[in-house]
Amino acid sequence: MQVFLTGASGYIGSSVLRALVAHGDRVTALVRSDEKAQAVRDAGGSAVVGDVTDTDVVRRLVHDADAVVHTASAESVDPGFTATVLEAFSGSARPFVHTGGIFTFGDSTDISEQSPVSPPALTAWRAPVEATVRASDVRTTIVAPGIVHGRGAGIPAMFVGDGEHEVRFVGDGSQRWTTVHVDDLAELYVLAVHRGEQDGYVVAASGANPTVREIAEAGAHGSPVVAESVDASRERLGTDFADALLLHQEASGAHARAAFGWRPSRPSLLEDLADGSYVR
Repeated sequence: MQVFLTGASGYIGSSVLRALVAHGDRVTALVRSDEKAQAVRDAGGSAVVGDVTDTDVVRRLVHDADAVVHTASAESVDPGFTATVLEAFSGSARPFVHTGGIFTFGDSTDISEQSPVSPPALTAWRAPVEATVRASDVRTTIVAPGIVHGRGAGIPAMFVGDGEHEVRFVGDGSQRWTTVHVDDLAELYVLAVHRGEQDGYVVAASGANPTVREIAEAGAHGSPVVAESVDASRERLGTDFADALLLHQEASGAHARAAFGWRPSRPSLLEDLADGSYVR
């Protein structure tokens, strides 16, 4: 299958690129520089240097693709990009896999694909984009990742200690985060591409839902761990970002396993922080 991929040089997208290539798909990635293009080629893909907001370039790449995977999701990008893909794919069987996010569901102890949405200010912009994608006649799947970890990157890297400086919770650390390893997540994107579901929606969650206190303690490596007030977290991280990280969220990822045949197998976030890719 010929796949047009955005975000191939990013955290999630680079892992999706590797997974697609490993499964025998031909990948063309749109990247912003020659250096990033070379990284795509080194990973086994083809690259076009350009901007994901350039409608003419996107339209041409979409036209030549059997499927589109969009991981370069951003408020300034998604409305125009999704409109271009939906127009080009309308009336065809070609799949479009779009990226959502777990924050969409707000506070919840049992997030599923049927859960009501209650996004924080940080990601409220996603709702109208996702509604348009789901209402189209295109074979769309929205992948909503939990907090992504692995390969020493992502939000959890904020809790990696050096044995000396403080590792601070977000708030008092009692809230739970639903999590997924970036390489397990990439496998789910591949399954979504090949499944090509009509109006698919899938929560990408490993089933591990540690507290922020547990996360910080796993990553501290001898550094002192310190709770802080909500106001202090908002001042340190910015109100919108802090409020998203203060959400209490739990999910099992049961639908991904049952409907997509997804089998996450990488280390949990706590394992990864304690003795995996985050160890300095």
